[in-house]
Amino acid sequence: MAQIELQLVQRFRDRHGKLRHYFRRPGAKRVPLPGLPGSLDFMAAYQAALAGVDVGASATSQAQKADSRTVSALICLYYRSNDFLSLQPQTQANYRNILDRFRVKHGSKSAVTLGTHHLEAIFHAGASTPGATRNLRKRLMPVFSLAVRLGWRKDNPVRESKPPKSKSDGHIAWSEEDIATFKARWQSGTKERLALELLLCLGQRRSDTCAMGRQHLVGADKIRLTSVKNKYPLIIRLHRDLRVELAHHGNAMTFILTEYGKPFTRAGFTNWFVAKAKLAGLHNRTPHGLRKSAGRRLAEAGCTAHQIMSVLGLRSLAEAERYTRAAGQERLADDAMDKLEAETRTSSVKPV
Repeated sequence: MAQIELQLVQRFRDRHGKLRHYFRRPGAKRVPLPGLPGSLDFMAAYQAALAGVDVGASATSQAQKADSRTVSALICLYYRSNDFLSLQPQTQANYRNILDRFRVKHGSKSAVTLGTHHLEAIFHAGASTPGATRNLRKRLMPVFSLAVRLGWRKDNPVRESKPPKSKSDGHIAWSEEDIATFKARWQSGTKERLALELLLCLGQRRSDTCAMGRQHLVGADKIRLTSVKNKYPLIIRLHRDLRVELAHHGNAMTFILTEYGKPFTRAGFTNWFVAKAKLAGLHNRTPHGLRKSAGRRLAEAGCTAHQIMSVLGLRSLAEAERYTRAAGQERLADDAMDKLEAETRTSSVKPV
């Protein structure tokens, strides 16, 4: 379970080495909290302590008696549900990170009476970070769907709420000028250049890219992958530019390693690559931006949506459209007009 930082909670190990947690207001008596942060017992007792309920020796029972159907209790039940347990471990950790922050602020509220207008006010308060607010709304959707299935309520208040408008398309897609600038700074044979070609020529997520190694190669010109996120199996032919770089680095079990010879974590890989892009004079350029550029390049090359999906490992046409939105409008419009003019010429020729 991910460690959660909670207001007024102290932690230390006793003489037996067991980690213990206490709730303490300044000048007040210290109150023991049961279980671990994030567990149903712990969060029920913590919310009761925040509300001024005497948790005492029977902290859990008193807290649950005070209100057993809080937002915090509902989220804990969601963590135990099939919906949550069927997710990949990394996805679970990401969802917990979002939901646990929400619990700290709103866990004591009733999951039964929390309405759409309450959520709208919470989402409005996060208007300055629309991306994070939209993610929070997505994560709360299945939580309150569980409340409906449990019979706690008849509706899902999240469903009727309006998601905040995003101010951007997220990660910036790299332009061809950006790519050329990076290549000029990081020449062929460098680790940085290999990272660029892996991201650009295969178009995979950072979690898959930083785990690639020689064990994934199939023969001399293909690579076999299984997406960490959706377990989608892929076999992709290697682009010639990538084959050149793999000739320098292709014998390692993990192609991209840290300076200490260890595989990167996802966050570590992103931080490292962003720093290398900045050294090339490129700011706000991320690994995921190159995944977008890969989709754009495929679209501009005339690939169909299904061909793009087969390379990027996408499940739906909607996803393919999102990654190809940056495809060159001028070139596509020229192609469209060529087809229109050809059709017009054909239809204007009347048989004698």
